[in-house]
Amino acid sequence: MITIQTLDNGVRVVSEPISHARSVSLGIWVKVGSADELTHEEGIAHFIEHMLFKGTASLTAKEIAQQFDRFGGDINAFTTKEATCFYATVLEDRAEDAARILADMLLNSKLDEQEMTKEKSVIIDELASVEDSPEEDADERLWALMYPDHAIGKPIGGTPERVQSFTRQKLVTFMDYYYTPERIVVSVAGKFNDSLLQEIGKIFGNFSKPVQKETRQSVGTARFINGEGRKEKDIEQSHLFLGYPGLPLKHPDIYSLALLDSILGGTMSSRLFQEVREEKGLAYSVYSYYASHAQEGAFVIGCAASPENEKLLFETVQSVIKEIIEHGVTAEELQNAKEQMRGSYLIGLETTEARMHRNGNNELIHGEHRTEEEIIARIEAVTTEDVATMANTLLGNTPAISILSPKQD
Repeated sequence: MITIQTLDNGVRVVSEPISHARSVSLGIWVKVGSADELTHEEGIAHFIEHMLFKGTASLTAKEIAQQFDRFGGDINAFTTKEATCFYATVLEDRAEDAARILADMLLNSKLDEQEMTKEKSVIIDELASVEDSPEEDADERLWALMYPDHAIGKPIGGTPERVQSFTRQKLVTFMDYYYTPERIVVSVAGKFNDSLLQEIGKIFGNFSKPVQKETRQSVGTARFINGEGRKEKDIEQSHLFLGYPGLPLKHPDIYSLALLDSILGGTMSSRLFQEVREEKGLAYSVYSYYASHAQEGAFVIGCAASPENEKLLFETVQSVIKEIIEHGVTAEELQNAKEQMRGSYLIGLETTEARMHRNGNNELIHGEHRTEEEIIARIEAVTTEDVATMANTLLGNTPAISILSPKQD
């Protein structure tokens, strides 16, 4: 059973005991991501994520790593467009130690300027790795085309120029504004006892930040634009990405969108995979995905083919989309998609880490916790008419198009 406790300072602790487990996963979730960044801050949330591993007043970066290696556990972090999470998975008897180290990283990081200089080089290399991946590059460029005037369309890692501009004071100012108790959720799942929750309450219960005297400029409202862009690179294949408007996270029809994604391109039996790869042999990689955020979302189709097949690939994808708009989906397709989604959802919750992620994300972003039975019931309630309506509503729009193609001789 999931339990939620709100500490006096506003920090929320969400916990789920799993009696048969031997491990416990702990995550510190902060409600801030790249979508909160202003034009001079692109990449700062991600940079802070990296810097919290670089030493505290009591532990060096090496000592933090050594502690978790000694525990036989794992520590990691990630930044999304709307959240930052620092998490660890350890055996039950190391849980309180892990909680203290994670809290120390969050509350007492030194943000040393020498470490910042080194980490800037690391992150710039990370950004270069995206450039080296045509698929990732095409996808990031698509988001910039769909939302050119909003932070949601910017790369989470920022740009090399912006990363180089960060100072310690910029990091401190950003953290003072966003790393506040009411924006923090501690998620715990696995084998633990009350002493762990008491320790978490003690660690985070006295955490406070001064009342903000400054107001920040609003990042504004995200609006979808069907832009087009092509970039030539020294690559072998043409990478084609199409982006359509999506749904915001809390839209009541989000499950219709999820099932449309499964039927159109989200699985190996999907229409796009079968038509583009299996029937016509045009591409090794073809898929769809949807991303939903607080204000907006996107439905994306990605594929890659040899340059001579680029035109035929685009036409085939468009014909599959036209077919689903004009004729909808079959009852058999929908039932198969429901079974696939049910299995994927339940199997995905079998680890303590997965449940910690689900609970932390639900508390921080969704603000509610639906049971597994409620989720499955909502999936089962979707009809073929619902999916057909969703296809018409979203895919009937002119898409944004991002293409990466080989350099012309």
